[in-house]
Amino acid sequence: MNHKLCVYRGASLARYGFGHGHPFGLDRHDAFYHEFQQQSLDHHPAITLCDPCQASQDQIEWFHDHAYVEKVKQLSEVGLGYLDYGDTPAVKGIYEAAATVVGTVLDGMKRIMARQCEKVFVPIAGLHHASRGSAAGFCVFNDCGVLIEALRRLYNIKKIAYIDIDAHHGDGVFYSFESDPDLFFVDFHEDGHYLYPGTGFADETGIGRAKGTKLNINMPPDSDDESFLAKWSDVEVFIEKHSPDFILFQCGADSIAGDPITHLRFTPKSHAYAAERLCYFANKFAKGRMLVMGGGGYNRDSLARAWCAVVETMANYTGATPEKNYLREHQEEHESI
Repeated sequence: MNHKLCVYRGASLARYGFGHGHPFGLDRHDAFYHEFQQQSLDHHPAITLCDPCQASQDQIEWFHDHAYVEKVKQLSEVGLGYLDYGDTPAVKGIYEAAATVVGTVLDGMKRIMARQCEKVFVPIAGLHHASRGSAAGFCVFNDCGVLIEALRRLYNIKKIAYIDIDAHHGDGVFYSFESDPDLFFVDFHEDGHYLYPGTGFADETGIGRAKGTKLNINMPPDSDDESFLAKWSDVEVFIEKHSPDFILFQCGADSIAGDPITHLRFTPKSHAYAAERLCYFANKFAKGRMLVMGGGGYNRDSLARAWCAVVETMANYTGATPEKNYLREHQEEHESI
């Protein structure tokens, strides 16, 4: 093991976005990295900075349909129209930018599997709405889905846990693997009655042999850290039951209070807490292997603080007290206020 945590940053990764005025603008990467530097995380001894990589078309097609990838390439050259029904513009160069998101998470996976690092954080990643044949919700290529397929194809890792705390349901991941009994899916999200994409209800637990391997946790508008904590125990039981060999964590910051397009009221403490507990489970079941993707978040200050909280937690995690009941301690803190 050479490094504990690899954090990706770079201009080619920052290019994924849809221009001025779009919620998913081109400034999200730099908002994170500025805060990262302000907190001196770029000098943290456990963190190594890594450069983005671009995926090949063949790699993208491990998850996506060939015809859809060709469509993205063509519209990317023209730079007109939409890749879905109006949320995801076909701006010039979007194919290369989206391929870089995919390539970067694949590079992180390879570093983890080669034991060059234990854990990885990629800020512009976790594009969880794209399906195998379509863009959706600001997501052109579903890097999460490609990554799951790559772990199976390249390393024969079957038992994968995907945990998502973005305010929006990760429908592109959920429905693509709804019948997969070895993809253990956990998704905290704002209740679909109030927010896009309107999916991910509690009775959606997987189909066929996969029934019971999916956990959708609907949060009503205005849910806060205490609400998050109250539901987290279900996640711990779920992960203990399935003992995954690799953990993926989509830590979308649009669940933080003040986001312009959602209605949850978490603080970065929830994101840090989830990161801490998932580090514990990664170390317990998955040889420490955990890849974290930034996901959504459209208030720049919130995403910067939430992502840095996740990164700092992972970098500082020692696992020195694995039996410590963090959940109970946090509940007691709430009760004492």
